[in-house]
Amino acid sequence: MVVQTPTVHVIGGGLAGSEAAWQIVQRGVPARLYEMRPHHMTPAHTSGWLAELVCSNSLGSNLSDRAPGVLKAELRRLGSLLIACADESAVPAGGALAVDRELFARQVTTALEDHPLITVVREEVKRIPDGPCVIATGPLTAQPLALEIAALVGEEYLYFYDAIAPTVTTESIDMSVAFRASRYGRGEQDAGDYINCPLSQEEYRSFVAALLVADVIELRDFEREDPCFFEGCLPVEQIAARGEQALAFGPMRPVGLKDPRTDRRPYAVVQLRQDNLAGTLYSLVGFQTNMRWGDQKRVLQMIPGLEKAEFVRYGQMHRNTFINAPLHLDATLQYRQRANLLFAGQITGVEGYAVNIGTGLLAGINAARVVRCAPVWELPLETMLGALCHYISHAAPADFQPMKANFGILPVLENPPRGKRNRQRQYADRALAALDVFLGECDTSNGEKRL
Repeated sequence: MVVQTPTVHVIGGGLAGSEAAWQIVQRGVPARLYEMRPHHMTPAHTSGWLAELVCSNSLGSNLSDRAPGVLKAELRRLGSLLIACADESAVPAGGALAVDRELFARQVTTALEDHPLITVVREEVKRIPDGPCVIATGPLTAQPLALEIAALVGEEYLYFYDAIAPTVTTESIDMSVAFRASRYGRGEQDAGDYINCPLSQEEYRSFVAALLVADVIELRDFEREDPCFFEGCLPVEQIAARGEQALAFGPMRPVGLKDPRTDRRPYAVVQLRQDNLAGTLYSLVGFQTNMRWGDQKRVLQMIPGLEKAEFVRYGQMHRNTFINAPLHLDATLQYRQRANLLFAGQITGVEGYAVNIGTGLLAGINAARVVRCAPVWELPLETMLGALCHYISHAAPADFQPMKANFGILPVLENPPRGKRNRQRQYADRALAALDVFLGECDTSNGEKRL
């Protein structure tokens, strides 16, 4: 009698869910991927494409000695579909991996919809399935399922607010004022991969003053009671409220740049990064905002070079939700009370596109291994992905906050070399070596083939 392999239900067609579904079927296990868009849209999405990017178009640094770069190197070795699609749809962004949003999402969608073992279901899931399942609904989980998850974990949700940066057309940027350059001359293009809008001290002060009195979108009553902002994605108006120089030492810092008109470093600068492959759109780097759209246009057009900017996407802010992972998840991303239920992506309390992809990858691998009755993977602590999954499953629950890829969560080096960059390179080398050893051992441990 032929025993049919159980299907894994993957809820959520974002970065984590898409990667999870791909990893499941690569191991011969069928997957049913649920995505409620386009029939039920979220406040942040604009299309029905799988893996749609709703904030920045950058997946972070691609440099081998930076934490996000180490993570991407690990994901490439682990066979990530989404990182491969990102590499194929990349646009110039200095040392970062930025993508053409639509091209990236189309590639992921096509790969998943065309796979014979994947069934893409366009409907909202309101209850957690009984069988093997990966929940990757992200920070904008629809209310019915959110209530189900809340009842499952028996805890109130934690939350933070994530803000989206505005995007303008390239042709509307005044290049007689703005200039192309990457900080310290980094980047593949001679002219630099970023467009920079320089501000004098007077222009900067006027801009900050206008920002502080701009009209912002009111938080709802239940949000206003306890507003909590994630430090890695603060709206610019929140940064400005911390002091007049806060922006100049934050997203508007001018270090590593010279204004070609003066051959001097500007007092402050606003950087714009290419947002699509054609180069017709640029987004304001680090300029997430919750200003009302009228004030958003008025205030941002005070930036030199953007006086006539055409905004194709205004910034906005939305509530993001994540579970208290240290109370409920193992480093394998399994729910502790149910081995065939896994969580992935931002709902686990990780932050960053590549990290979401990474947790989807590990959850997908382990979901398939549970179905196959094979030992689940817990990645080495020396790897970036392993350290992240260990962090979210072992952090202090009382003050748990989202974590992104960084060297601080890795085990300390035994004999650290002098110099920050030297230490980072050693961390990177150790991470990839540990991953290679782990993968080699998985090929032969317990007499099994690596799934």
